[in-house]
Amino acid sequence: MTAPPLDPDLLKAFLAVAEHRSFTRAAATLNRTQSAVSVQVRRLEERLDTRLFQRTRAGVALTAAGNELLVYARRLLDLNAEAVDALRRRKHDDVVRLGVMDDYGTLLIPPLLARFARNHPEIRVEIETGLTATMPARLGDAYDLVIAMHPEGRGSGELLRREQAVWAAAKSYPVAAQDTLPVALYPPGCLFRQWAAEALDAAGRRWRLAFVSRTLAAVEAIAAQGLAITVVKAGTLPARLRALSERDGLLADHLQLGISEQASHMLT
Repeated sequence: MTAPPLDPDLLKAFLAVAEHRSFTRAAATLNRTQSAVSVQVRRLEERLDTRLFQRTRAGVALTAAGNELLVYARRLLDLNAEAVDALRRRKHDDVVRLGVMDDYGTLLIPPLLARFARNHPEIRVEIETGLTATMPARLGDAYDLVIAMHPEGRGSGELLRREQAVWAAAKSYPVAAQDTLPVALYPPGCLFRQWAAEALDAAGRRWRLAFVSRTLAAVEAIAAQGLAITVVKAGTLPARLRALSERDGLLADHLQLGISEQASHMLT
């Protein structure tokens, strides 16, 4: 047998009568007529097939079934109000999905997000860091906003700033003394990896790929221990590393980078 549905409006009428012990006072609280409240209580009793109130000289009193329903009525109405409130808040709880390079996501973006969160607490920002070569193609599906790097003059979107790729190593690392240069880089698809390989090959410098990681922190740690050199942006050169130059036997023809912002159609 299917359980009868408990209409919130009927439960509100029942709860008002139960709390005030009077149909008249309950009607005034609900801003309805006494007859309307009586009809609602009668409908609830019919659906449950049981009496919920009995009349007394002082007014009305709950029956045993009414006392039992009272607990559930309060819980059901509280849960109903909680659900409505949560869904109403969700309508105003906007989310922005951001894709950004690892070094920017670690060093530059967090302070900006903190200020943004203070000024726009109703907007949540979800951030993903990593290689940005494929992120623009996923705008709208995975990201609402992408901050990506590209060779200067080749990227799209709004140019935010220009950077320069530089060789970097531990401050005491003897680059010139290395016969075969160990290099710490990022996975295939990274602009730095492509540029580093092309630059070293063009210079006729022997080298080997000593370490590969998707994270700036891991690559930086390897370079800082003197195990390899790497490529970083001049603007985010880690404090533990030094920028290399021609004195270290490396090309000074640095890769010019553009850092651009691209937004999906949802933000434009």
